[in-house]
Amino acid sequence: MNVAITREVSSRFNECEITHIDRTPIDVNAARAEHHEYVKTLTQLGCQVIELPEERDLPDSVFVEDAAFILPGVAVITRPGADSRKPETESIVRALSPYRPLVHITEPATVDGGDVLVLGKNIYIGISTRSNEVSIRQIQELLNQYGYKVTGVEMHDCLHLKTAVTKVDEKTLLINPKWVDTVHFKDFDWIEVDPSEPFAANCLPIGGAIIYPTVFPKTQKRLEQLGFKIVTVNVAELAKAEGAVTCCSLIIS
Repeated sequence: MNVAITREVSSRFNECEITHIDRTPIDVNAARAEHHEYVKTLTQLGCQVIELPEERDLPDSVFVEDAAFILPGVAVITRPGADSRKPETESIVRALSPYRPLVHITEPATVDGGDVLVLGKNIYIGISTRSNEVSIRQIQELLNQYGYKVTGVEMHDCLHLKTAVTKVDEKTLLINPKWVDTVHFKDFDWIEVDPSEPFAANCLPIGGAIIYPTVFPKTQKRLEQLGFKIVTVNVAELAKAEGAVTCCSLIIS
C-alpha cells in the first residue's frame, strides 16, 4: 500500500509566496475544501494517508512535496529556496523517519521538491528561482552510493520543473515543451499539453489512475484517448498559490 503524507492548509495560506503568476485573493476555506477532496481521492485510490496538522505560521506548508523527495532506499530532505519555507522540513523529517533513512541538503544549496523529477535511476533538477546549481552537485554526492545520475535542466516561465513536465508512467511524460529543455527527455514518449492549457503538465499517477486537475479538459482528453484512467480533482484555489496535484503529497511506495 502506498503511504501519502499531506498537511492541512494553513489559515495564513493567502500569505503564500508567489513568483510567476499574479497574486489574486485566496479563499482559505475553499482551498481547505479542495484539499479535503484531494485527500479523499488519495484514500479512494488505495493510499494510507497521514495528514499532518496545520502549520499556521508557514503559509505554503500544504505543499509538502517541496520539503523532500523519496526514493526506494532513502529520502532526501530538501532546503527550500524561499526563506519563508525553510522551516517546513522540520515536521517532514519526523514524518518520514519511520519509513526511510534520511539525507539532508545543506547550505549553500537550495532545492524545492517540485523541481525534482525522478525517472528510474535518473534524477532531473530544474534550475529555477528556488533550486540552484549547487544542489545538483550536492544531490549527486549524496546519492552516488544509490546509483543515481543527477542532471540539471534549464527551464523558464514557470515555478518548478514539475510545472512543466511530470511522469505519466514509466515510459511516458506529460510536458509543456515551451517551458523546459526537452533534450533530456528524448528517450521517453511525450504527451504535449494543449497549447491553450500551458499549466496542464502536472499530474500524479497513483493506484492505477492519474490524479489530474479539472480545469484542463483538452489535455485531459489527450490522456484519455491514450487509455489513461483520469480521476479529476478541483485545485483551482490551491493553484492561486502556484500549487498543483503533485505538490500536496509525498508518496511513499
